[in-house]
Amino acid sequence: MALKITRRGFVATGAATIAFSHPDSGWTQTWPSRPIKIVCAYPPGGAVDSFARIHGEYLSQKLGQPVIVENRAGASGTIGAAAVKLSPPDGYTLLVAITVTLAQSRVLIKNLPYDADKDFVLISGMSAGPLPFVVGKATEATNLKEFVEYARKNKTNVGTWGPGSYAHIVVAELNKQYGLQMKAVHYRGESPMWQDFTAGVLQAAMGSYANAVNALEFGAGKIIAVPTKTRNRKLPDVPTFIEQGGDPKVFALTGYIFIAGPIDMPREIVERLSGLIVEAGKTDTIQKLLDTYGIDESARGHVALKKLYDDETPIWVDAVRTLGLAPE
Repeated sequence: MALKITRRGFVATGAATIAFSHPDSGWTQTWPSRPIKIVCAYPPGGAVDSFARIHGEYLSQKLGQPVIVENRAGASGTIGAAAVKLSPPDGYTLLVAITVTLAQSRVLIKNLPYDADKDFVLISGMSAGPLPFVVGKATEATNLKEFVEYARKNKTNVGTWGPGSYAHIVVAELNKQYGLQMKAVHYRGESPMWQDFTAGVLQAAMGSYANAVNALEFGAGKIIAVPTKTRNRKLPDVPTFIEQGGDPKVFALTGYIFIAGPIDMPREIVERLSGLIVEAGKTDTIQKLLDTYGIDESARGHVALKKLYDDETPIWVDAVRTLGLAPE
């Protein structure tokens, strides 16, 4: 059967052909023909940096081009994200960051230099791992109910790694749900927080799996809950907040590490990168990395990540707004 091609369709088809075959185009069918840069919006050495580098190595192997990781940390990922926003959408500059860069920063950062909805295309992402809620030995609590009863009768300080963090949101939600007056004590990162926790300065703290487990090696306390939809594989005996009566909307938010690019990246390149990142997640090397951070699932593709983004971003934003923090 003959196809009827309108003038508009002919022009559109011709434009697309030029875009993918013109020798001066940055996203020709020969992509990639030069090194790819991943802008990691967080410092070297952490989970986000590890994610960027180990997945970058896999991309390099499969695409036959060097993949260079450039750390541009600061302002909860804002500096790195702003740089990628201004980059050509040709598939040669990518962004790796975490949920806060796309969601919480809308509330926490004054004059945010990008619009997460309009300036980036999501490529792939994976859970940032469980964030165990740990209570001090002096509380004698073994579950959420017992800890709530302790907090009703005693001054209770809970450590977080910063204002507007998920830990801060959890403290506020527990206060709201159970009528408590716990104080969220904010630190510049997890290390000093866990030091104070093990010293007994804090009655509870919430942070990454690896750091929490290290802190508990000193017998300073016990993990009593995790804010996840299902129990974590590394912590099978620890119930979720939801199992213990927590609000399923707030206590099941998924923090994630993501990879994205400038909004106008060609769909073909997005699909190719997304597929490779998902493929990489099945390798032994990355499975071992996930196990180190207590992450149950490897990277999901761009369609699944976009759904997660659309479903949960409004919840993140509302939760941070209720904290009443002044943008910086």
